[in-house]
Amino acid sequence: MLEVGIHEPDKLVQVAHALSTRSRVDILRLLNTRSMNVIELAEALQLPVSTVANNVKVLEAAKLINTELLPAVRGAMKVCSRNYDDILISLNSSVRSTKDGMKFYEVEMPIGHYSDCEVHPTCGMATHEGMLVREDEPASFYHPKHVAAQIIWFRKGYVEYLLPLEIPQNATIQSIELSMEMCSEAPNYDNDWPSDISVWVNGVEIGMWTSPGDFGDRRGLLNPAWWLDWTTQYGLLKTWRIDHERTTLDMQKVSDVKLKDLQLNQRPNLRLRIGVHPDAVHKGGVNLFGKQFGDHAQDIVMRVTYTQEEAE
Repeated sequence: MLEVGIHEPDKLVQVAHALSTRSRVDILRLLNTRSMNVIELAEALQLPVSTVANNVKVLEAAKLINTELLPAVRGAMKVCSRNYDDILISLNSSVRSTKDGMKFYEVEMPIGHYSDCEVHPTCGMATHEGMLVREDEPASFYHPKHVAAQIIWFRKGYVEYLLPLEIPQNATIQSIELSMEMCSEAPNYDNDWPSDISVWVNGVEIGMWTSPGDFGDRRGLLNPAWWLDWTTQYGLLKTWRIDHERTTLDMQKVSDVKLKDLQLNQRPNLRLRIGVHPDAVHKGGVNLFGKQFGDHAQDIVMRVTYTQEEAE
């Protein structure tokens, strides 16, 4: 099986282009059971030989088929065979290797795809095209259209996400990084509006960040034209990292929570909660930014680094 994803954009474009016409898909179908030369393919498809030859070149460049020149009555003929029975195109996750042999799995979760929430006004959400729900109505956060949100805000409470842990069973997790753009939530905006924003993983509070404010002194780099100038504009990109020794926030230790505290081996996913603790000192709310709002073109990104035992 051929696996290709967004971590290999050039290869993904090449494969997608190779599959973008009916004639090339038909060539792959004909090669399902046996090898065929270009003339045989042209006859089966009732297409000019030159057209089929050009399509074969595209499929060969994408490594979807293999060609071999074999002797013929007059010169040589190009014989084609299919390289893969299945093609998996992954747009949301990827597994790659680092230079030191570590592997890492990365997934990006749209901010609107929360699985649970409990929010209190001020609250609301919007897409790149307009307001998604009526402001300051917490019940609207349960409407199915919340999945399209590109900015979410609430004064108190939390949103929670289930992030898939698609790693091999024999893998040993070495670290987990969680990255997102966020800030406080004030009426309109207030650059001096602190908020103690906490992050929980599998029910364990891994750390708290005091956001200095709800930033609106300039327009966010990605904000759509319809978004008003006198409201929240951008956040700060924050990265939590949990390993076998501690939890850090932007490379600075924030807690003693370790990977072993998270019970990662007991579930196929990671439960991430973002919110304001009920007894926080600064209850200044949360703004979460998707890839079409704020300054950073990303949603919530999780990166899991792991090692894998070699098969005997």
